[in-house]
Amino acid sequence: MQSDHPKVKYGKTGVLIINLGTPDSTSWLDIRKYLKEFLSDRRVIEVNPIIWQIILNVFILNLRPSKTAEAYKKIWMKDKNMSPLRYYTLNQSKKLKSKINNENIIIDYAMRYGNPSISSKMYKLQQDGCENIVILPLYPQYAAATTATVCDEVYRNLMKMRWQPSIQIIPHYESEPLYIEALLKSLNKKISEIKWTPDLIIASYHGIPKKYFDKGDPYHCYCQKTSRLLEEKFNNKIPIKTTFQSRFGPQEWLQPYTDKMLENLPKEGKKNILVICPGFASDCVETLEEIAIQGKESFLSNGGSNFDIVPCLNDNNDHIDLLKNLVERYFF
Repeated sequence: MQSDHPKVKYGKTGVLIINLGTPDSTSWLDIRKYLKEFLSDRRVIEVNPIIWQIILNVFILNLRPSKTAEAYKKIWMKDKNMSPLRYYTLNQSKKLKSKINNENIIIDYAMRYGNPSISSKMYKLQQDGCENIVILPLYPQYAAATTATVCDEVYRNLMKMRWQPSIQIIPHYESEPLYIEALLKSLNKKISEIKWTPDLIIASYHGIPKKYFDKGDPYHCYCQKTSRLLEEKFNNKIPIKTTFQSRFGPQEWLQPYTDKMLENLPKEGKKNILVICPGFASDCVETLEEIAIQGKESFLSNGGSNFDIVPCLNDNNDHIDLLKNLVERYFF
């Protein structure tokens, strides 16, 4: 190499953990910007794009940001000025780096929607000499609207790169023993802390439209598999029921619906309910506001007596061990 040749970094492997995303703040404009990117994804909304863009820009993006902002304000970490999802995903990347502790491996995080973007982090890893990049979407159960859209964005960025790194993707880990064990420990820990015995444990997963499942999306099967494995390991007389939350729009989604279940359980004599959300790698607006606040309020107002939620795996050691195992076992 000639002495005046620009220095080229090489020989590194990058690990990029990727979560769904979060607005930069609770302001109306930041919420709108985040929702526009999220709801413009054709993997998420499979509607005629011309019709959908009219609905999105004329109605949804003018009406929904205020409601969404209120939800985020209830769970926003004001001392850190970030959402819990960003806080925990950042911590996951830091702790994973500490666990792997290899100077040739660069570990970072990105968001599918919002900041930091997949594009910015892939470019940075390539500039830092990463000839190989491992992509770990933080979605235990594969779905086209989650894992696949991460892949889409990764490949779109590869198309723009003059010097491409090789890419390896960890597609799902719904039945990994370390994942099930981590869920089990978190469930048992919460049960040991509460002073009442649950009549039922609800395993609530983010929903998808039923027509996506009918077209072949395996997400529903993966969720059921996780719940079954958790219940088998739990080995307790308390039953576990799988439900689906966060539906959007008038079409039918995967059932049973979590919110409807919480409304009706007290009428069935089940007045002590514990909820776990296995499909979320980090606590977020869906777990902290939709379940821990709205869900609790609905359950108690309909005659329930006791309600609690198991925290997501977040940045606890069991979760970091799982992520480390996935990265090392699959690709190193």
